[in-house]
Amino acid sequence: MYQYNNDDQQLVDERVEQYRDQTNRFLAGTLGEDEFLALRLMNGLYVQRQAPMLRVAIPYGLMSSVQLRKLADVSRKYDRNYAHFTTRTNLQFNWPKLEEVPDILAELAAVQMHAIQTSGNCIRNTTTDPYSGVYKGEIEDPRPYCEIIRQWSTMHPEFAYLPRKFKIAVTAGPEDRAASQVHDIGLHMVKNDAGEVGFEVMVGGGLGRTPIIGQVIKDFLPMEHLRSYLDAILRVYNLNGRRDNKYKARIKILVKAFGIKKMAALVEEEWLGFTKDSDLLLSKADIEKFKSYFTPPAYAADAANNIDLTTDFAKSATFKAWYERNTVEHKVDGYRIAVISLKPLLLPPGDVTDSQMDLIADLADKYSFGEIRSTHDQNLVLADVKMSELYPVWEALNGANLARANIDTLTDMICCPGYEFCALANAETLPIADQINARFDNLDYLYDLGDIQLNMSGCINACGHHHVADIGILGVDRKGENYYQFTLGGSSKTDASIGKTIGKALPATEVANTVEKILHVFVENRVAEESFREVIKRIGLNPFKEYVYAASH
Repeated sequence: MYQYNNDDQQLVDERVEQYRDQTNRFLAGTLGEDEFLALRLMNGLYVQRQAPMLRVAIPYGLMSSVQLRKLADVSRKYDRNYAHFTTRTNLQFNWPKLEEVPDILAELAAVQMHAIQTSGNCIRNTTTDPYSGVYKGEIEDPRPYCEIIRQWSTMHPEFAYLPRKFKIAVTAGPEDRAASQVHDIGLHMVKNDAGEVGFEVMVGGGLGRTPIIGQVIKDFLPMEHLRSYLDAILRVYNLNGRRDNKYKARIKILVKAFGIKKMAALVEEEWLGFTKDSDLLLSKADIEKFKSYFTPPAYAADAANNIDLTTDFAKSATFKAWYERNTVEHKVDGYRIAVISLKPLLLPPGDVTDSQMDLIADLADKYSFGEIRSTHDQNLVLADVKMSELYPVWEALNGANLARANIDTLTDMICCPGYEFCALANAETLPIADQINARFDNLDYLYDLGDIQLNMSGCINACGHHHVADIGILGVDRKGENYYQFTLGGSSKTDASIGKTIGKALPATEVANTVEKILHVFVENRVAEESFREVIKRIGLNPFKEYVYAASH
């Protein structure tokens, strides 16, 4: 993985001391609250419903075991012994003391971590496929290009005060595990007719109050022009994006107003006129340098000789289920990608304790070359586990309540923290997640249903990505009571689509019952191994509406 050079370390260390001085002046009363607001947001600090919240950057979801242990240690010393992973693959501490945040940032800087640009109207953490570099179906490892974007965008003076926050995702295979089409910019690695690798560029995706799927602005961008073309898009947005209304300030609104043809023409004009042949152009040597940061680890030559797991399966049917549901084919024979579920029964999705982080770091050192990845789905990944060592990995995870074999099932839900923590939320989410988990704890039933994505948000800002789930749940406030609206048929994958609302919002007590009714219609109408989305496409929403809102069943 990429390691800081002296300039990187100096920048982060200086930012820590700068923020320490700003915090001290605020606490002393010599720096006003409005002035401090902008400064703390630049350093990832929000003030939530019950306490401050610090969001730590995890660039493209990649961490070392040393970094994960540091996060565990910070949670012990400065928080409440746990942390929360987000859909942008970042990590949040929910209970830090405002006066101790500079100390936290100093500890993070010691292991090449920070909270810069995890909030504010700037370019946020670039995300990618958590299986990058190890997945058999990818064109090329996208992480070097994520690092190029990170270095170009970090503290970029022209883009520090954009009209609104800005998010970029990069993928390199047919499966879109980074929700790239609902990003401000989605970059898909593709090959042209000549066999050259470049990027299909999408722009104008996003969720929130106005959910929109991004549109292709350039079919093929040579990789050497990655920075220069992104710079041109940002320049057009920075000049033309609305600043009078934050709800209409995202680039998706600008693209919608201009139309994709006009937007493409403006970007092309900016690119050809100012950035294309500037010092943003990447040479072949530049690209190779970034690729060198992500060389494959020293895989065991004999790993493919020890791949018969029959004996291990005979030891435990639970291990076999975990293998089938929570591990993925690796590009190197004899290895598997192991997904660690952070969705244990009746605990908040995406949360992980200090002791669990320590354990995962130990497992990474022993079994996966000391690296861990966080995912868009709020789980963790050990990307390079020998098949012969999967059983001891599972045993350790199982003992720490981290081996629920539910990846890609209904209970592997994306869920925002909701009203319990977020000052913007107007409805609870975590108790509703518990309600659903309690109702659907039968793994055999979940496996029979196949892959189903259920996402839940506590407000219209859609941090839980409810618009792009097979089953989306949105919490709303009705005169002080929590109600929940259902959307069906969404997807953030290759077939990205926005789900459609099936009817009026329902009370909190009816959420699990409603999910059960929706699944009943799915099962009754399913042909062979059809997916949930395939059934929706074939029969439409009316059968679901009629059954959910019928007087009784």
